[in-house]
Amino acid sequence: MRLILLGAPGVGKGTQGDLLAAKYQRPKISTGDILREAVRNKTPMGIQAKACMDQGKLVPDAVVIGIVKDKLGEPVCAKGFLLDGFPRTVPQAEELGAILQAKGLTLDRVVNIAVPRENIVRRLTGRRSCSKCQAVFHVEFSPPKREGICDRCGGELVQRSDDTRETVENRLSVYEKQTAPLIVYYRQRGLLSDVDGAGSVEHVQQRIVELLSGHGSA
Repeated sequence: MRLILLGAPGVGKGTQGDLLAAKYQRPKISTGDILREAVRNKTPMGIQAKACMDQGKLVPDAVVIGIVKDKLGEPVCAKGFLLDGFPRTVPQAEELGAILQAKGLTLDRVVNIAVPRENIVRRLTGRRSCSKCQAVFHVEFSPPKREGICDRCGGELVQRSDDTRETVENRLSVYEKQTAPLIVYYRQRGLLSDVDGAGSVEHVQQRIVELLSGHGSA
């Protein structure tokens, strides 16, 4: 299974990707996780990525494509993979197609998780991350037992610079302008299916699994 999860920031791609990766025993390739690790480690790529992420802008294609290409070349991806956060633009999609074609591979499905804009803003601005272990909480949906304190390690919970309302609104505008055309791109190729991202994590996962198994349209 070679799958792409599409959707605006905050629709739950990461969570659903983790669940699907575990269910189908395929690696999840999250460019967001890789880039944040680079930011924490203050690598040259991380410094460049942070400047873009703090402003709600997309990280340059050359940085993202290089990371993904290297990952797809690893043995762990030989039997399939789930891409979360890539591609984000049509040129990236074209690059991905070229990478796969060179390997004699094709995509099986592109799943677009759809959630109303205001719901996304509410989700993202309420997120809090542990400054030590990176555990994620939400002030409304999954609050810590003690306000501002991580349940796991006792570290301080902070709001990521890219989760302020101004930055979130900017990220969504960037998505709608540069990334949403991917929906058209993959729909025209008969690969895209829409999934309602509202409701519980379990319900959204069930919709995706039914879609992938061919037993329903989500």
